[in-house]
Amino acid sequence: MAENIWDKSRLPSRHVTVGPERAPHRSYYYAMGMTEEEIAQPLVGVATCWNEAAPCNIALSRQAQSVKTGVKEGRGTPREFTTITVTDGIAMGHQGMKSSLASRDAIADTVELTIRGHCYDALVGLAGCDKSLPGMMMAMLRLNVPSVFMYGGSILPGRFKDRDVTVVDVFEAVGQHAAGNMSDEDLHALECVACPSAGACGGQFTANTMATVSEAIGLALPGSAGAPAPYEERDRWAVESGKAVMELLRRNIRPRDIVTLKALENAAVVVGATGGSTNAGLHLPAIAHEAGIRFTLDDVAAIMRRTPYIADLKPGGKYVALDVHRVGGIPVIIKALLDAGLLHGDCLTVTGRTLAENHADVVFPTDQDVIHPVSRAITPTGGVVGLKGNLAPEGAIVKVAGMKSQRFEGTALCFDCEEDAFKAVDQRAYKAGDVIVIRYEGPKGGPGMREMLSTTAAIYGQGMGEAVALITDGRFSGATRGFCVGHVGPEAAVGGPIALLRDGDPIVIDAEKGSIDVLISEDEMARRKAAWTPRGTDYNSGALWKYAQMVGPAHLGAVTHPGGAAETHSYPDL
Repeated sequence: MAENIWDKSRLPSRHVTVGPERAPHRSYYYAMGMTEEEIAQPLVGVATCWNEAAPCNIALSRQAQSVKTGVKEGRGTPREFTTITVTDGIAMGHQGMKSSLASRDAIADTVELTIRGHCYDALVGLAGCDKSLPGMMMAMLRLNVPSVFMYGGSILPGRFKDRDVTVVDVFEAVGQHAAGNMSDEDLHALECVACPSAGACGGQFTANTMATVSEAIGLALPGSAGAPAPYEERDRWAVESGKAVMELLRRNIRPRDIVTLKALENAAVVVGATGGSTNAGLHLPAIAHEAGIRFTLDDVAAIMRRTPYIADLKPGGKYVALDVHRVGGIPVIIKALLDAGLLHGDCLTVTGRTLAENHADVVFPTDQDVIHPVSRAITPTGGVVGLKGNLAPEGAIVKVAGMKSQRFEGTALCFDCEEDAFKAVDQRAYKAGDVIVIRYEGPKGGPGMREMLSTTAAIYGQGMGEAVALITDGRFSGATRGFCVGHVGPEAAVGGPIALLRDGDPIVIDAEKGSIDVLISEDEMARRKAAWTPRGTDYNSGALWKYAQMVGPAHLGAVTHPGGAAETHSYPDL
């Protein structure tokens, strides 16, 4: 038997492995084939969102086996478990989408409960889909055991008529088909080739945005997020992630040592620089909340506004995640921003070194146009900006990357759910100059704050993407493009101004000024508010009812519990 180098007197697993009173507990471990040596070592949770729901998650089980190899090499005992995922691409455009954001918090909750219940000492979390990435990172901050995050990798681009395509092309093709501009045969041919492998959607949509965040915020090994899911290179990163968490355990470096306010600011910078998903304005505040740090939509938006946009990525640009990987991966983006003094280089990371130290030897490639140096930024300000005004006193958010005009003036066309809006779009029951309003889709009012990709993609497929705007108290997919404003708060369900809009109300959205206003007098809005009454939903029991009772406003991350600031103890110190 190898010598046991671990002192468990301060590790959580002592509660289930040490002393004569834990003989019943150890008997369970023997039942699973574990040896005395393995029981005596630290127990490391290897959590994945593996399932057969979608390609985003299907490769995670394979990668988890490699993580376990790394943990074993580091003299730890891996214990694999899984949690849920709701995959937006399949949940999109119907009532199933109400489960998406709620799944983020369920992931964090179930990982927390598994780690707490079994007294694991450390955590490696693997995730592949939009809400599973922030959900897993939230669990790490909540538990505050030594942790390493690893992205499951992006999907490879498909090829259709000699061009790269993604699932977004299929969503937009639905609009083209409805407008009579695409045949049944071409639509079918496109759907068959758009997603040719395992992995998450390939543009700088929410999954790849949060994967970029994982490296910039310091929770993932530098370079680990880049390789597509099918590449065997991911398995090497998985082994290294398993070894890294054991080193963190030796040194007692915890997630809250890494995810500081400055690290969160770094995360917001990379979102702005890459034209990332507006959902980062929801997830970064939620991650901060777990650590007891106040970091709101306003904070995220202010940072992204002043950040130059340097990565020419879909949906606003030309390239996909595979192209970023080919030119050196996320470390090249981070290096460009570090060299320009736009990141806090002194932030600690899971390597035990700082962000600047990790990227000291990265050489920026000059023979490519996927990632621009800051001196030749695509635009001088970030790809995502915040808005405020009398229509959104708590704020709203819009992705401006790739937009030709950043000001829109039009009149409201109101819908109280996404289905009604999509039906109107599908039937072309709207016109140029409309501001399509989709309300009662917020965190409480949905419940669940649905994304609206089916509707926005149909509009683009009909060739009307530049002619209309869309605002909602729900969300937009990271794959959405155009003048689409999400996270409008307060939401309609609590009587926010968006609930008081009527068809024909004049609305002005100015992304350059950061404003969103309805041109109606305060007296008129007050009269409408006095006449407004709350609406019920069809979700009066079950998980979504429970979510609606607990969830807070979008500008604070739509969180469901008091967060790290309310703690009286930290799990690993019990």
